[in-house]
Amino acid sequence: MLSITFTSIFLYTNTIWAQNTNPSPLSFPTPKNVDNMLFYLQRDPNINTLIYALNLEKDGEVNRSQPINAYWLRYAEKGEKKELGYIQRKFAYGILAKEISKDKFELRFVSHKKLPFYLLRSGSDQKYYVLVTVNDKKIKINRLFIRIEGGSFWLPNVKYASIEGTELSTGKPVTERISVK
Repeated sequence: MLSITFTSIFLYTNTIWAQNTNPSPLSFPTPKNVDNMLFYLQRDPNINTLIYALNLEKDGEVNRSQPINAYWLRYAEKGEKKELGYIQRKFAYGILAKEISKDKFELRFVSHKKLPFYLLRSGSDQKYYVLVTVNDKKIKINRLFIRIEGGSFWLPNVKYASIEGTELSTGKPVTERISVK
C-alpha cells in the first residue's frame, strides 16, 4: 500500500530543489574503488575531487592523531592521486580531529569550524563512517558539494554547500543544503 504524507512530499521536493537550484555546470565523476574512503568533496571550478579516507596504521588500527587522510583525485589530469598542498591543508580542505573516545573523533574543516562532523565505528559492521547532524537529521555522509561562482583564491564566492548521504533514522538518501557564511 502506498502511503504518501505531506512530510515525505516536502522532503522529496526539498531534495530536488537543493539539487536543481543553481547547479554546477560541471558533470562530476563518482569515485569508485577507493581504499578506505569515508566520503568525498567536489566543488567548482573543476572536476578534481577530494577524497577523505580512513588513515590506518600498519596494524590496521586508526591513526589516533590523524584519523583522516585527505588527498586529491585529479580527474582533470587523468585521475592522478595528489596530496593536498600546504595552503589547501591549512586553510581550505584540511580536517582538524579530536579524539573523544575509543573509535569516536570530532572532525572540523579548517575553513568552516562551526559544523562538527563525527568519525564513528559502527557497532553492527565494525566499519567507520562520518556522521553530521543538519536540520535535526543525522546523516551518514557520502558526498559534500561546494558551489562556487567567482571570487578569488583567498575569498571564493561560495553560493552554498550540500551534504549528501543516508539519513540514519530512515535509511533513505538525503541531501541537505547548509550555509557556509
